[in-house]
Amino acid sequence: MFRFDSRIEEMSKKALESAKENFAYIDEITEYNQQKMLKAFIDKGVTESMFAESTGYGYNDRGREVIDEVFAQAVGAEDSIVRHNFTCGTHTLTVALFGVLRPGDTMLSVSGTPYDTIQPVIGITKDSNMGSLKDFGVKYDEVALKDERLDFEAIEERLKKGDVRMVYIQRSRGYSLRPTLSVAEIKKVVDITKRVSKAMVMVDNCYGEWTEKLEPTDVGADLMAGSLIKNPGGGIAKTGGYIAGKKEYVDMCAYRLTTPGLGREVGATLGQSRELFMGIFNGPHVVGEALKVACFTAALFELLGFGTTPEKDETRHDIIQAVKLVNRDNLIAFCQGIQKGSPIDSFVVPEPWSMPGYDSEVIMAAGAFTLGSSIELSADAPLREPYAVWLQGGLNFHSGKVAVMYAAENVLRVLDKEGNK
Repeated sequence: MFRFDSRIEEMSKKALESAKENFAYIDEITEYNQQKMLKAFIDKGVTESMFAESTGYGYNDRGREVIDEVFAQAVGAEDSIVRHNFTCGTHTLTVALFGVLRPGDTMLSVSGTPYDTIQPVIGITKDSNMGSLKDFGVKYDEVALKDERLDFEAIEERLKKGDVRMVYIQRSRGYSLRPTLSVAEIKKVVDITKRVSKAMVMVDNCYGEWTEKLEPTDVGADLMAGSLIKNPGGGIAKTGGYIAGKKEYVDMCAYRLTTPGLGREVGATLGQSRELFMGIFNGPHVVGEALKVACFTAALFELLGFGTTPEKDETRHDIIQAVKLVNRDNLIAFCQGIQKGSPIDSFVVPEPWSMPGYDSEVIMAAGAFTLGSSIELSADAPLREPYAVWLQGGLNFHSGKVAVMYAAENVLRVLDKEGNK
C-alpha cells in the first residue's frame, strides 16, 4: 500500500472528518442526478441494438437519434445533439456560436472576457482572417465583472439598448480566481434578459454539468454546450461534445455541424455509440467523485495553511479546485505529486515550459486514459503570481485522494527545506 509522511496521514484523516458534511451533500446531488439520468434512459427505451455502428451517410441511425433525446431529457432541454465528431469543447462552442449568430448580430459576454481559446473564435485577438465571428460581421461586446461577480445592473442597462442577439455566459472560471457561476446566478441573467430584451441566452457549461440538481437549460437558458471529455462523458467517452437547448436553436447548430438542409439526419457513428451512451450514463456519478476530490483537496491544503477557492465548506458549481501555493517551488511540487499518483505515466516528472499562447511558463500534470480528459485528475497552472494551481477531475475519489496526498507531501518537503534554511 501507499505510505506517506505521518504528518500527511494525520492531516488527511482530519481533512476527511471535516469534509463529512460536504460529502453527504455531494452524495445527495449525485444520487438525484444519477436517478434523473437513469429515468431518461428508461423513458426513451434505450436498447443494446442502438449501439450498432453506422457508416457512410449514417441515415436512420436510431442510436444517434435516441442519445439526443436521452441527454435532452436529463438536462431539462427541448432538444440536444450529442456527437463524437465534436473535437473538443472549443469546437462545440464554436459550432453553437456560428450556428445561431448572423452578420450584424451582437454577442454580449456578461461574465467578462471569455477564456483564451474562445477569443480567436470571436475575433478579439490580434489574429485575423481565420474565419472568426468578427470576420463574418458579428459584433462583440462585454460586461465586466464587478468585484469578481456578475454585475446584474450593468447587464440590464446594456441589454436595454436593444441591439443584442446573444447573451453569452461562461460558467466556469478558466485561469482566474473568480467564483464559478451557480445555476441560480445564471437564472437571474436569463430572467433579466427575457424581461428587457429579445436576446437569447447561451451558456458555456464546461466543468459545470451535474454539480447541481439543475442545469442552465432547466432554468430557461436557450442554449448550452460542453465537452464529453469533461463532466458529461463520465471518463468513458473518448471524444465528443454536446449542444442542448431550445429545438429551434439546436436545429440551427446541427446545420452548422454538417450542412444546411441535412443537419442531424447524417453522420455515421462509426462504433462510438456504446461509449457515448455509457459515458453520459456514468457522468453524474463520476462528477460526484470529482467533487469529493476537490473538497478533500481544499480541506487538506487549508490544514497546510494555504488559501483555496472554493474553500472546503463552500457550495460548488463546477469540478475545479484552485489552491494558492504562494511560490514557484510549491506549485511545481504540487503538480509533480499529482503526476506521481496518476494511473497513467506516474513515472513522468512534469516541468515548466514555455507553452505557445501563454505569457509565462506553464506546468501541467495529467495521467489520463484519454488525452486531455479534464474529468480525469489533472492539475495545471501558469508560473506567475499568485502561483495558484487549478486541479480538476478524478474518476474515483479513492485514487484521487492518493494523488492529492502525494501533492501535499511534496509541498510539505519544500516547506521543510525552507524552514531549515
